[in-house]
Amino acid sequence: MNSNQRKRWFGLLLVFFVCMVGLSAPFQRYAAVPNELRMFAGQMKRLQYGVPVHAEVTVDPQMLQINGSTSKSLSVNLNEPLSLQPHQSGQTQVKMKLFGKIPFKTVKVNVVPDLRVIPGGQTIGVKVKSAGILVVGHHQVEGNDGMKQSPGEAAGLRLGDLIVKINGAPINEVHKVAELTERSGKDHKPLTVVYKRGGQLNQTSLRPAYDAEDKVWRLGLYIRDSAAGVGTLTFYAPDQGVYGALGHVITDMDTQTPIEVGEGQILQSSVTSINKSQNGEPGSKLAHFVKEGKILGSIERNTPFGIFGKMSETPTHSYSEKSVPVAFAEDVNEGPAQILTVLNGQKVERFNIEITHVSKQSGPATKGMVIKITDKRLLNKTGGIVQGMSGSPIIQNGKLVGAVTHVFVNDPSSGYGCFIEWMLQDAGVLLRSKDTSWLGEAA
Repeated sequence: MNSNQRKRWFGLLLVFFVCMVGLSAPFQRYAAVPNELRMFAGQMKRLQYGVPVHAEVTVDPQMLQINGSTSKSLSVNLNEPLSLQPHQSGQTQVKMKLFGKIPFKTVKVNVVPDLRVIPGGQTIGVKVKSAGILVVGHHQVEGNDGMKQSPGEAAGLRLGDLIVKINGAPINEVHKVAELTERSGKDHKPLTVVYKRGGQLNQTSLRPAYDAEDKVWRLGLYIRDSAAGVGTLTFYAPDQGVYGALGHVITDMDTQTPIEVGEGQILQSSVTSINKSQNGEPGSKLAHFVKEGKILGSIERNTPFGIFGKMSETPTHSYSEKSVPVAFAEDVNEGPAQILTVLNGQKVERFNIEITHVSKQSGPATKGMVIKITDKRLLNKTGGIVQGMSGSPIIQNGKLVGAVTHVFVNDPSSGYGCFIEWMLQDAGVLLRSKDTSWLGEAA
């Protein structure tokens, strides 16, 4: 065997060895452990390396204790779970050396102040007034000459555009648009319309057309200034006085455009009946507002993760008025969990589910987990997930981990959930700093 053949065989053996090491269970467990951990002060976390070796661990015991030890350095078996118990917020490092000499792993640990919220589950009424006039359609206006036209379409207005000003004045009520249109038509002066599209402000000139049949001036637009519906409260943060609900954005029913909130309220509601979900046809909760004036809080933001605002009064009939800890996205696991929701009246109940898939998300994104309803009583009553159940809190291992967001149309027993971390961020309870560490903040 010449030297080239020996080199080739040596290279093949080296590649084979590297592949075997890379596929080995200990190496995969080591590679799966992140270089950075986030923890809440006072909440224990367990690390499972599964590597059959001993190591010397160095840590700041005033901030973080490992396996209950108050020592700065201790010997641990990496084949057994390591328990980490943070005692104060801040940043620290856990340094590991094999046999006390060979550097093995350095884990950066960010500890944020302990955060607890009251889980919801209550059915709430939602009333939203947009921050302008939403264009939801065009229609043709027939004039005295028999010609048909849509002045709004001719002026360049599209479905989903939000009219924010007319003739220099802010506008957010449909009846005021009708008044301005009539005045413009009679004066034979076009309207100066400022509208928002894709986050950008634009301006156009719109001349109303006279409707010969109804004897009024029209813009040839279908418009809307408000929306209402039913959803579920996810959490209430008493220390900050804020809440989160729905778990998904509110969109206009015709254009599917996210509604830009001008003002809004959440109201206490009661479930009267449920239309059961079937394959291909999601069901829904039917509810009415309790005491029309019973306003629980304001709606200040409408984001991909739900609605958020201040809460002036907590709903009655809570499942529990005790606060619970929350989990970061990476702490959610596949396995058993529960949801809190209402099936009748205002009684919040707990039902069993299974988290069947967890997405690895390093930043805010929807569809963080797939859930499946396993509770027979809930399945018999609803057929699975129904409209109005969105926002129902998901509890796992005593922590609030997420919220129900969507149902699978072809399998209503299953659906999506979002991580509670992203809802807390949009509520202003958790804020991400520039160095990607997390800080607890009062809103």
